[in-house]
Amino acid sequence: MAKSEHVRLAEYSISHFVKTGKTAALSENLPKELTEGKAGVFVSIKKYGALRGCVGTIKPVTKNTANEILRNAVSACSEDPRFPPVTEDELPALTVSVDVLSPPEAISSADLLDVKRYGVIVTSGYKRGLLLPNLDGVDTVDEQVSIAMQKAGIYSDECIELERFEVIRYL
Repeated sequence: MAKSEHVRLAEYSISHFVKTGKTAALSENLPKELTEGKAGVFVSIKKYGALRGCVGTIKPVTKNTANEILRNAVSACSEDPRFPPVTEDELPALTVSVDVLSPPEAISSADLLDVKRYGVIVTSGYKRGLLLPNLDGVDTVDEQVSIAMQKAGIYSDECIELERFEVIRYL
């Protein structure tokens, strides 16, 4: 299966940054969906199937989806606090996916979640955690919400607000 334009752009961004230390420039011939659309984007990097980096934005912070991918690909390979920066030697072993997020919507209950269809954002005060949908090993809504809370440092006795979102996942 051919790689999507989204994934090719993320891979180019990662490779260019790892090799040069500089952010890549956008090419001129990208699809309008990338240059005219705006969305939050998460870039996930795996090495031999294991997570190697994942960083993204809930809502867009750049002028278009293409720039969002460039920015978050660099962050995923160099700024994910769970991992050391990606090295040039690792590049051939990496696989990349790109999730383009729909705008989040507030929900009144976890009963309105589905781990395969919706990602979740859990908020308590200034603490906020997000978990993408359809992840290996996350099989229940309780697990999904619990992991998002852990990521945010939210304790189980704190009041939370929930939001859900859908993604288009590009491989």
